[in-house]
Amino acid sequence: MHENLFSFPSTLARYRSAPLLCQRESFLQRCAEQGYSRSELGKIAWLLRIVAQSQVTSKRIVSPEDLDQMTRPYCRSTRPVLIHVAKQWFAFMGVPLIEVLPEHLFSGELATFETFMREDRGLSPVTIQTRREQLRPFFERLNSQRVRSLKQITLRLIDQYFIEQSQHGWSRASLATLAATLRSFFYYAESQGWCRAGLAAALDAPRLYAQEGLPRGPDWKQVKALLGRIRGDDPVSIRDRAIVMLLAIYGLRRAEVAALRLEDLDFEYELIRITRPKQRRTQQYPLIGVVGDALLRYLQHARPRCAHRSVFLTIKAPPRPLSASSISALVRWRLRAMGVQGIPCGAHGLRHACARHLLAKGFSFKQVGDQLGHRRASSTSFYAKVDLKGLRDVAEISLGRLL
Repeated sequence: MHENLFSFPSTLARYRSAPLLCQRESFLQRCAEQGYSRSELGKIAWLLRIVAQSQVTSKRIVSPEDLDQMTRPYCRSTRPVLIHVAKQWFAFMGVPLIEVLPEHLFSGELATFETFMREDRGLSPVTIQTRREQLRPFFERLNSQRVRSLKQITLRLIDQYFIEQSQHGWSRASLATLAATLRSFFYYAESQGWCRAGLAAALDAPRLYAQEGLPRGPDWKQVKALLGRIRGDDPVSIRDRAIVMLLAIYGLRRAEVAALRLEDLDFEYELIRITRPKQRRTQQYPLIGVVGDALLRYLQHARPRCAHRSVFLTIKAPPRPLSASSISALVRWRLRAMGVQGIPCGAHGLRHACARHLLAKGFSFKQVGDQLGHRRASSTSFYAKVDLKGLRDVAEISLGRLL
């Protein structure tokens, strides 16, 4: 395997003389089968040689301290990559790796609350994950303040945490979401006798003003310009164009695009099936020609060949399904590259742009709500942002002449 990666005899001899040659070549062969490029395999071979020559390979159990000691002589950019390859290598060799996860004093209460949200409340996995990600830093902050029981928590401590988050750049909308999460947890904690009574009811959220975030996303001209820029023949551009079309034309959420599977695309009957996590149901849409062509081009020319059934995968090996956060990141990066500033530029911004475009074309709230997967018209009305340009046009009319 090394003969295919290195041509200089001295370089090849250096790699072949390193310990565990057969095992390293087997690992490289597996990486090659997963689709890694020649340059990537060369870098992996270099990292494997570092690991094989270290004293860590002689241990029966590897700890994070061992990995830290092994990577200490190397620069900051090399360390995380070296640790990642080392973990894959030890798993390949069957060496147990002790993962010390940061725990906080209230891990048991948080796990019980997650079970309650999942089994009793029936909340979606996305909602549970969001609340867990918001509660964990709060509990870690309590640990740093030496709070050892939920009964010690006071409104003063909670208010102090809100002030700290605000100073770190959190918006009022984000703080309101955090307040809703904490209120939900403390209501449950009160029912279990974990904390003082009345704590949840006394927790106030920041005041939010109707439509204060105008606009919530790019306008339709910017969306068309974005699609016009994503016309490359490279695999990343082909994939990203199909993703942006689904977000902007169908108004899908990022999690719905990430959850799309190959069996959800029916090219014979020109249908696409979308799994709605909030409504816990599947919704069928006609597959628009331009979107179908983009998806077909991606499947035929850009999607890596692998056993994954998810439609959208990473381009670099090893291929794995794109996460919802990765979809938002790629949309944000492409909009920023266009020079779009001052507005939310994630995947959800394209959903807002789709809703506003459909409303501007004269579709009713019911029709737009069906497109977006809403159950109530009030949910759709949130996307109907004020048309500032239209108001300016009205203001320029001399109403006196109409009297």
